[in-house]
Amino acid sequence: MTWFDLVTPKSVMFFKPFIEELKRRDREVLVTAREGEGYSEVVELLNLYKIPFFNRGGFGGAKLCDKLKASIHRQLELMEFIEQHSIKRLVCLCSVDANRVAFGLGIPIVNFYDIPLSDYKTDFRRALPQARLTLPLSNKAFRPFMVPEEIFFRFGLEHDQIFEYGFLDVVAWLRDFQSSREFYEKVLKDYGLDTSLPTIVVREEEYKASYVMKKYPILYEGLKALKERLRANILVIPRYEPEAVAELLPFAKVLKEKIVIQHILAYCDLFIGGGGTLNSEACFFGTPTISTRSFVSHYDKFLMDLALMDKVDSIEELIIKAERIIGHRNGYAKQIFDRMEFDVGSMVDEILKEKEGA
Repeated sequence: MTWFDLVTPKSVMFFKPFIEELKRRDREVLVTAREGEGYSEVVELLNLYKIPFFNRGGFGGAKLCDKLKASIHRQLELMEFIEQHSIKRLVCLCSVDANRVAFGLGIPIVNFYDIPLSDYKTDFRRALPQARLTLPLSNKAFRPFMVPEEIFFRFGLEHDQIFEYGFLDVVAWLRDFQSSREFYEKVLKDYGLDTSLPTIVVREEEYKASYVMKKYPILYEGLKALKERLRANILVIPRYEPEAVAELLPFAKVLKEKIVIQHILAYCDLFIGGGGTLNSEACFFGTPTISTRSFVSHYDKFLMDLALMDKVDSIEELIIKAERIIGHRNGYAKQIFDRMEFDVGSMVDEILKEKEGA
């Protein structure tokens, strides 16, 4: 049985085709997840895509002491749960709790990770806590081509434990996606937005994450200024509590339910994101994209070098860039992403080689 611990929205999307491929081969799969007060995005996605799962443990929130406490409790819950099943391997996007439990129980660990550092170079002072606590425990680690192999060596892995794949992560779930303009316009109308106006879609940074730990004002203050300068819809995809975002941005509409957001990213006129995954998805569709993230990862740099995404570090930059690129789609994005091959079958073959006692 292959165990997937899915603790971020991205992990749900990324591993969905892997889970489907394993089930197609009549392989047993066990999925665990977590949620917490103000953080239900993962379980909402799992329910949206009808992926059966077991909820074990919670999200600790923004404070480090609460994160640690929640992690300790979750590890105990996971350990007691996993011991009841015949698990051959763990597969995850460097889930700290699952890695610790699997390592302690002698279960082989297969980690995928595209953001080991909060930096696009190799400065290990910028190593993410998740990477420090998981990658050294890997039996196998998969990395996208734009993240240097040297980084994984420095996490203590040998050459034959590291596997490169030749695509940006979002290709795994977007390669066969069929976008719908009708869906997009219906969502706008449902939220009382004028479909004849340009639409700016916004995503906050993970300010409660251990590698951010600060709520930067660029996005919030910048949006207020943009609203005054541009006649456009502003639709926000909340990361945490939608009520808090609605109070902070009263001039914007805030999504209240989980939907197939890719339809929105495919047709909006501008995407402004403080994270990584939705930024990459918007770039996939050729949507003008601005990153307000507080750092630049390896895949951010990759997208920026291809002129698929712009980075801003001030309110002034955000306003200037938004006014310049809104509505100007990147017609060459499809050519770039069409060259990236995602072969889920061969990747699952490699995962299945890692089994207990191997």
